[in-house]
Amino acid sequence: MSTLTAPSGLTRTASALRRLYFVRFAFAVVWALVMFTMTARLSPLGTVLLVLYPLFDVGAAVVDARSSRTTGSPALLYVNMAVSLAAAVGVAVAAASGIPAVLRVWGAWAIVSGLVQLVVAVSRRTLGGQWPMILSGGISVLAGASFVASAGAEHPVLTGAVGYAVPGGVFFLVSALRLGRAAQES
Repeated sequence: MSTLTAPSGLTRTASALRRLYFVRFAFAVVWALVMFTMTARLSPLGTVLLVLYPLFDVGAAVVDARSSRTTGSPALLYVNMAVSLAAAVGVAVAAASGIPAVLRVWGAWAIVSGLVQLVVAVSRRTLGGQWPMILSGGISVLAGASFVASAGAEHPVLTGAVGYAVPGGVFFLVSALRLGRAAQES
């Protein structure tokens, strides 16, 4: 006779994060492919897409916070929501001043959200699949600093900021795959 048991809080959280990470991977790759055609100058569509990226991050943090309430405090996810919302507004305002201003805002957002991602991932190590998120958070901090620095270039472009989405998406994909293995092993 077999008995069915309800999935544990960790298993439910890992499953929800896995789905979210797959969506984040797909969004990052599609967004970057579209944005790569607009890196030399700020067009109205490019500005909308630049604002959309941190807004998508807000939505993802909302889903993450709802999914992971059973595994710990979502306080840092609320911080990430606020920082990403501020980044979206900041990018919209900075776009009127040009690419250097956008790079400064984008870089500051990458630094702060990367630190938050790093701390959240370290606290979730027991879920499994978090090493890619730990690496992604650390790389985000370094990338953000490079975006701020590149704003001072003679002819700054958005290529680095746009390219930043691709490895971030790949880290989400790897983490999603690793979370699937962790759920099967538990």
